[in-house]
Amino acid sequence: MALSLILLGLVVVFVFYYYGIRPMSYWKKRGAKQSTPVWWFGDNLRNVFRKETVVDLFKRIYNMEPNSRYFGFYQFNLPTLMLKDPKLLKQITVKEFDHFTDHRRIVPPYYSDPLWGRNLFSLEGQEWKTMRPILSPSFTSNKMKIMFNLMDDCAENLVNYFLKNNQDIVEVEMVNVSTRFANDVIATTAFGVKVDSLDEPNNEFYKMGAEVTDFSSLKKNLEIARAFVFPESTKYFKVKMYENPPRQFFTDLIENNLKLREEKGIMRPDMIHLLMEAKNGQNQKGENGITNNDIIAQALIFFFAGFESVSSLITFTAYELALHPEIQNRLREEIVEAFQECKGKWNYEALYKMKYIDMVISECLRKWPNFPNMSRVCTKDFVIEPELPDEKPLLIEKGTLLELPIICMHYDPKYFPDPERFDPERFSDENKDKIDPNTYFPFGLGPRVCIGSRFALMEAKILFAHLLLSFEIVPIKKTLIPMKLSKKHFNVHPDDGVNLGLKSLRL
Repeated sequence: MALSLILLGLVVVFVFYYYGIRPMSYWKKRGAKQSTPVWWFGDNLRNVFRKETVVDLFKRIYNMEPNSRYFGFYQFNLPTLMLKDPKLLKQITVKEFDHFTDHRRIVPPYYSDPLWGRNLFSLEGQEWKTMRPILSPSFTSNKMKIMFNLMDDCAENLVNYFLKNNQDIVEVEMVNVSTRFANDVIATTAFGVKVDSLDEPNNEFYKMGAEVTDFSSLKKNLEIARAFVFPESTKYFKVKMYENPPRQFFTDLIENNLKLREEKGIMRPDMIHLLMEAKNGQNQKGENGITNNDIIAQALIFFFAGFESVSSLITFTAYELALHPEIQNRLREEIVEAFQECKGKWNYEALYKMKYIDMVISECLRKWPNFPNMSRVCTKDFVIEPELPDEKPLLIEKGTLLELPIICMHYDPKYFPDPERFDPERFSDENKDKIDPNTYFPFGLGPRVCIGSRFALMEAKILFAHLLLSFEIVPIKKTLIPMKLSKKHFNVHPDDGVNLGLKSLRL
């Protein structure tokens, strides 16, 4: 009995040392500057217990060594290198892309959650290279023009819904409004389903979508943290990014959609149709390629990314316009002029001729990017050569995680003076060429830049093109100034909603 207890104690000590202590000196041993991590938690302790936001976490790491080109820190027990130099960011994401092709695995995909692991974001190596050109045609200018009218209808429905209130000021919670709009756009443009989530607030498509994209629960956070620290444990615990019932709902919806299109010969110029074409082409060649599960996986990530990122962009843009009426008025003037030129019916060309709306959206993405960071995984050994006096060659081993600090670069006064100020003039024709593109990257950098960025921008622009013709966005008593971000979310998310007023311009 005593021997068994001694052996058990030795095992516990070994596990604690191997997983909890040993990794925390990884960067120090390699001559790189690093943080002072806490056993097991690394630099995530305050974030795990919701004492700081994920934005504050990355800003804290970024500012530890202001003059360094890179800095070592620890996400739990995982050694991570933060890249802080624009030239180095370009080298890693573009010039040496073949060394850093993959994103970080949130959960080990193939044996834990195939529907997550098979999407474009999670795919790695050659599988990603195969899938990317299949999906890219869904987001060309021609495809955007085709989907424009569907988005336009959704934006018009939203404005008409609030006009029906016939009130001087309609109080709204913008996260709720923007997620419902994003939901309806994705439903019609990607799934071929028409829903109106404002008139029908309890429709199943919206409820299931909200569940799919909700990662705020402590249980989900701890599950992902466990998968991060002990990736092999997911073989036994089966961590899933998509839970039931929304998982089953969307699977059934897409499978029925595929079956109906095949049986009836329905052709719709959307992502599902392009994937079906690719699958049929491979089958005719006798190749093993895209499966129905692959199609479901891509549709789900499209929903996941579009629902959250677009609603975030709309929410924060509305917030900034409410706080800066002079910017809102100038934007409205541009919108009114463009609307008159297209004779009272929006079209794709009219939307993209407007310059100030692009400046406003770009500045919002600088100040409020949806995600504070993006990751790259080293896929083959690489050496960062020294440039500064205190540097020496740093070997980046295969499997090492690198973080690209989006929001930290966006708020660095070296690149964006007075970064807390909302200033669309940064992106004027006179000023935008002064911005180093490797310091502003809300949708990513290099070949793995977000494939749906054009879709997201068009969606936000068409909504404000409609909204500002009929309403002035104003602060109300419940508007929280300054903005407070949530400690529960992995992304940049308001803590307790964004309450604003829509003041009618038609009364």
